[in-house]
Amino acid sequence: MKLKLYIQEAFNELVNKVTWPSWSDLQSSAIVVMIASLIIAFTVFLMDESFRSIMKMIYKMFY
Repeated sequence: MKLKLYIQEAFNELVNKVTWPSWSDLQSSAIVVMIASLIIAFTVFLMDESFRSIMKMIYKMFY
């Protein structure tokens, strides 16, 4: 009984109380997320390459 009431209230809230973004807002947000993801991926790539070259130098000193 409680589960049925919970589902009904959740559905009612999603349909009547939630403000959904417009299509243009959704596209703008998606573009921001894609750009941020690319910047973070590029930063991680640069850090990885830097550490790789540092470790390569260290290994060359001992071999």
